[in-house]
Amino acid sequence: MKPLRRVGIALTLLATTSCGLSTSGHTERNDSKVNMQQAAEKADAILQETLAAIRPNLRWVHEASEESGCPDWKNSATGGGSVTRGIRVMTIVSPERRGSLLGVVERNWKARGFRITSIDTDAKFPAIYASTPDDFRMDVAVGGEGQFQFTIATPCAADSPVQKPTAPSNVDTNTPAYEGGKPLPRPYLHDEFWSSTAPSEHPSPTADR
Repeated sequence: MKPLRRVGIALTLLATTSCGLSTSGHTERNDSKVNMQQAAEKADAILQETLAAIRPNLRWVHEASEESGCPDWKNSATGGGSVTRGIRVMTIVSPERRGSLLGVVERNWKARGFRITSIDTDAKFPAIYASTPDDFRMDVAVGGEGQFQFTIATPCAADSPVQKPTAPSNVDTNTPAYEGGKPLPRPYLHDEFWSSTAPSEHPSPTADR
């Protein structure tokens, strides 16, 4: 469980830091025409499109949405904030298929013009980190008991109320959004392909480190 928590904390800090600074390192005003709800909806769409590219389909649950402010270099409020969305996979992904699933995600992100910023090749807790051209930053990480977690943090957006994430009606999830107060379950749903212990022919991640 610790590796997933570490990734989540790192992404939250990254999102907070990126709000006050542009990618070039200069301080920026919060003059975005996109508000936090709209940014959250785009983040949800990126995650949904990522999951839709995975076959066979995975079963998953939303994590609780998180919001953080975007202070300037003086730590003063800018009237904006960032939103972090997360998804945990409930499908059992065997050790033999984890590299294959990571490879599918990596190729999908590259094909969509996303930049792979880092790959953690840890044998037990691997992860891939990426960013979109408009600075949405995401990762897919493997945690305890092989559980896959997808996390995405939005760039700074104009302050607004943010609704809970919802899945499109045609998406196959198995529980509603997580509201806190109890731990999320570990993977428990068997899939003929992803849970198989037979070696997969699909390649693992290959991005430059």
